[in-house]
Amino acid sequence: MTGALSDVRLTNLLAQGSGEILKGIRGVGLLRDKELAEAGDELAQNWIARVLAQHRPDDGFLSEEAKDNPERLQKRRVWIVDPLDGTKEFATGRQDWAVHIALVEDGVPLHAAVGLPDLGVVFRSSDVRAVSGPFSRRIVVSRNRPPEIADYVGKHMDLETVRLGSAGAKAMKVLLGDVDAYIHSGGQFEWDQAAPVGVAQAAGLHVSRLDGSQHRFNRADTYIPDLLICRKELADDMLGHIADYQAANGSY
Repeated sequence: MTGALSDVRLTNLLAQGSGEILKGIRGVGLLRDKELAEAGDELAQNWIARVLAQHRPDDGFLSEEAKDNPERLQKRRVWIVDPLDGTKEFATGRQDWAVHIALVEDGVPLHAAVGLPDLGVVFRSSDVRAVSGPFSRRIVVSRNRPPEIADYVGKHMDLETVRLGSAGAKAMKVLLGDVDAYIHSGGQFEWDQAAPVGVAQAAGLHVSRLDGSQHRFNRADTYIPDLLICRKELADDMLGHIADYQAANGSY
C-alpha cells in the first residue's frame, strides 16, 4: 500500500474521476443507447481497476463489471465498486445514475463515496450529514421494479411513493431530505449497496435489511435481496409494517 494517498482521498477521487470520465464520453454525443452504456461501464471500470492496482495492489476487489476473484474472500480490505449504477438512465440522458465506491474492512464499509455526476456532487462518508427538518412524506423506490411492500408501508404510514433510477441516487434522496425512506425488495448485489450503505450510515440514517438485520459485505454470494434506508425517527414504524407484510404474505 502506498502511503502518499489516504484511503479517504482515494475513495473520493475514484468517485469523482469516474464521474468525469462518464460525463465526458456521453457529452460528445458519438455513442448512444446500448453502445453508450457499454462504453461507459468498460471505460470507468478499466480506469478504477488501474488506479487500485497502482495504489492499493494488496487489497481485494469486487465490481459489477469485472470477473469475481475469490481471493477477495481472504482479504480484510476489499474495494466494492459499481463504476456506473443506472446504465439505462445514463444512456438515455437522465440524471439519476451514480458512481459507487466503497472500501470495506472486515465486511463493514470503512470509507464510501456516491457520485451523482450530472448534479456535480460526490457524497462522501468522510464528510456527510443527513438533512433534518420536516418530513417529505415520500418513499422512493425502483423506477423499473417498484416493490409491493413499499406501497403497503406507504398506505399504512400515509406516504407517497415516487420512482427513481440508480440505488445510489435513491439513497442520496433520503440523505438530502427529498424523501423520508428508500425501500427495496427484489434483489440487488453488493456493488449496488456497499457505497450507498456506507454513506447513509455515516450521515446518521437508519440502514438495514428489511428484517432489521445489519449488512455484511465481501461474502461469497454477492446477492442481497433487500434494503431499507430511512430517517431514524421512522425506522421502528417502518420495520413493524414490513414485518406485518411479511407475516401476511410469506415474503417481502
